[in-house]
Amino acid sequence: MTSPRPGLVDRLRAGYQVLVQELAKFGTVGALAFVLDTVLYNLLVFGLPGADPGPMADSPLWAKTVSAGVATVFSWLGNRWWTFRHRRSEGVPREFVLFVFFNVVGLGIALACLGFSRYVLGLDSQLADNISGNGIGLALGTLFRFWAYRTFVFRGELAAEARGSGDDVPAAGSPSTAPTPGPAAGQDVSASGR
Repeated sequence: MTSPRPGLVDRLRAGYQVLVQELAKFGTVGALAFVLDTVLYNLLVFGLPGADPGPMADSPLWAKTVSAGVATVFSWLGNRWWTFRHRRSEGVPREFVLFVFFNVVGLGIALACLGFSRYVLGLDSQLADNISGNGIGLALGTLFRFWAYRTFVFRGELAAEARGSGDDVPAAGSPSTAPTPGPAAGQDVSASGR
């Protein structure tokens, strides 16, 4: 006998709980990626405090691209193996390509903010760069990326998500959700209890 389908309120509550868990994990991975991106950008452009400018002092947009690239790989690993691990259903190459694509769009948002600050407003201080590229640009890019990751990259469905169970349930298509094989040839079916 099958159990009755959960009601609308139960499904909404379960969906809300999954969303809150994903947001918390996404925020943690994002915060670590932000620190990595910001520290690397500042080292590349401004160098160590009290030392000569960084190796990319004359190329702040390229420096931002490099620091964001390193942070993107870190972020993909954290989101794939922790934040959205229960949603993984695509092959790794396809998922990574989509992840990189949406990060490039997010990077474009941050670069637009940094470029506007530097080249339209003429603000080129370390504080202005960090506010425009790592503050405003990052916030707008992060909102876009969370939506894109949930919608296009990590889009696997789980029956457990609809039921509201924890996130330790394997993703669809994983070995533990494969159908149980039937009896071997010549095996007595009645003895196996099937």
